[in-house]
Amino acid sequence: MTVINQFFNSMLLWTAWIIIPLIMEIIPSLGSFLILLKKKIFPQHYGDPLIWPEITLIIPVYNSQDSLEECIKSINDSDYPNEKMRIFLVNNQGKDHSFQVYTKCQEQFPDLLMQWLNAKQGKSRALNLALFNADGKYIIHVDSDGQFEPHALSNMVRKFEACPHVDCMTGAILTMPELIEEYKGILPRLLRKMEFMEYAQAFLAGRNYASETNSIYTLSGAFSAFRKSAVLKSQLYNTDTICEDTNITFQMRYLQKIKVHICENAIFCVDPIEGVNKLYTQRQRWQRGSLEVSHQFLEKDLKVRKMFTNVMVRTLMYDHTFAFPRLIWYLALFCLMCMNYSAKMILLSTGMIFLLYIISGYLYYFSTVGYLREFRAMKKYYQRLWYVVPFLPFFNLMVFFIRFAGVINSINTDSAWKTRTLTDERKDFEKELKAEVRKPLNLLQRARKAVNYE
Repeated sequence: MTVINQFFNSMLLWTAWIIIPLIMEIIPSLGSFLILLKKKIFPQHYGDPLIWPEITLIIPVYNSQDSLEECIKSINDSDYPNEKMRIFLVNNQGKDHSFQVYTKCQEQFPDLLMQWLNAKQGKSRALNLALFNADGKYIIHVDSDGQFEPHALSNMVRKFEACPHVDCMTGAILTMPELIEEYKGILPRLLRKMEFMEYAQAFLAGRNYASETNSIYTLSGAFSAFRKSAVLKSQLYNTDTICEDTNITFQMRYLQKIKVHICENAIFCVDPIEGVNKLYTQRQRWQRGSLEVSHQFLEKDLKVRKMFTNVMVRTLMYDHTFAFPRLIWYLALFCLMCMNYSAKMILLSTGMIFLLYIISGYLYYFSTVGYLREFRAMKKYYQRLWYVVPFLPFFNLMVFFIRFAGVINSINTDSAWKTRTLTDERKDFEKELKAEVRKPLNLLQRARKAVNYE
């Protein structure tokens, strides 16, 4: 009987450890690899359209003076005809010299048709202002802190023109290798390399699998595109959330029943993360936005049984509901040794999970290499980072705790684009800790005064 109990206890431990990474990590990595094989066996080639259609690019600007010129230059240097592009730069109450950069770019790139718009009251209203003024067949939303790969715009339009059923697409977002290598110190550079690997695998491998299974959770706010006829039927960008890109994705999926696609050979490169504080605020903002949008659309559909049929419910449960048992398992490792589990079993199971994550990471790695075959320089840089893959589970674990903190912070704070940094929260924690430690000391001091009162 004892042997049977030990067997079932061991099975329970292994199942609890393995089931979540198996469903949410291992299976998608295998899927992305199979999708790559499918695309190699049955390649799709989109030829040039007879006439390149007119497109509108919307660039929200907020204190973008350091990156705006390079962004506009990358548009000018792209192989899409300049006379077929119209660019709206929508200023969202910025206080730097972005307008001066814009006027300089007008002189540098006279063939580009650019227009400056001033907007108030947030990024979403700024985007909507440009949408109301936009013309052209396709609307492309792009952030001001990145640069296009020269073929990105034409590759995206080719897919639109060849696939009439495609109404919205996300591009592939990567970080700039040359800027990563400028960071000095092993750990700072490793952090940016892990971010680069995360973006590459998530967009090129992960979202290709998600696109095939109609399960892309969000169009990237940094680079996404719509047929004008489709986006103008939507409720436009929502002003009640800080994740307007996720909101409009949900609108397309739920209200218009439109499938969300990816154009994996339309690459847009952004700056690497500035530091841990920036990573902390960025991922917390994404987490809060995900909760806000889910509340707007999934209030009636949020049932456990829909986890297997509704990608939005599945992602929400993984990010939030499953966060609690995952957190408990991390903390329970130290407690299991006090129960009937040996240190050997705990280390073995932990090592097994770590190995599964590494295998998953390398499946994503090889898939991503395949998707980068058109881009030799980027592919070569990515291949050189093979040794970073074993570090990704630690990076993802750190991001998990950041996102979990975002869940906690969303409970008792109002939604705002500006989020408290890790340094801010550490200082407040130290302040509160000192105050709590000081309470018994103050009580002891008052007791001493009372006893020694003369």
